[in-house]
Amino acid sequence: MIKSAVIGDPISHSLSPKIHNFFLQKLKIAGSYEAILVQKNELSEVVWNLVNQGFAGFNVTIPHKEKIFEICDELDETAQLTGAVNTVVITPEKKLRGLNSDVFGFLQNLKNSQPNFDLFEKNIFVIGAGGAARAVFYGLLKSGVKKIYLTNRTEKNFADVEFLGRKNFEQKLAECDLLVNTTSLGMIGQEPLELDLSALKKSAIVYDIVYKPLKTELLKSAEMRGNKIVTGIGMLVEQALVGFEAWFGKKPEPSEELMKRLIG
Repeated sequence: MIKSAVIGDPISHSLSPKIHNFFLQKLKIAGSYEAILVQKNELSEVVWNLVNQGFAGFNVTIPHKEKIFEICDELDETAQLTGAVNTVVITPEKKLRGLNSDVFGFLQNLKNSQPNFDLFEKNIFVIGAGGAARAVFYGLLKSGVKKIYLTNRTEKNFADVEFLGRKNFEQKLAECDLLVNTTSLGMIGQEPLELDLSALKKSAIVYDIVYKPLKTELLKSAEMRGNKIVTGIGMLVEQALVGFEAWFGKKPEPSEELMKRLIG
């Protein structure tokens, strides 16, 4: 039995167990995947418990993506460059190898949802500055975007990213080609995301990495205005493929059956 999990806080909303257990069943692999609530002060203790219990690895979600980066013994290139880890492989030597598959998931989901949209030389507006945002920044810069504007509750500075206060951010949305929410705001059980979209141009795409609810209030508001939208469910599925292959040795393929189970 190959064991894996996802750790985070909150965690009850997570659809990762449904995804991985669906693939385990389809590929007839003797394995398990569970969701584990882990508060910030418990992170190190829980991680080493997983190591000692023989887990093959685990996913990492809010709020641990940056902290787990510091705990890992090895890091892949994407994790090193983003400073955040969302997938951990536990080696036979009981070492933690950190990966970041959020970059792949973010870009692949955008490509699948909006195949005619090219990031090259586009103006991107990003909400949030946590671990998911770091992956988004890296993916955007790698894709040759023109400019990235960031807003966050507290000012954060990243290379090649311009920070704006919320009001200035909202006013500048007239220049936006892609708006991305990387925070948990708008998720079930979390505070709402309050953003005035009145200046957003109609050709802009709005992408929310939150997947529960599937259509957040941000996406509903954008859709009502006539903007194209991208939900977060595809990003979740795409990033999951990396960890699944690393732990269980087979690469699964997303399917309509899986999406129906997740959305239903």
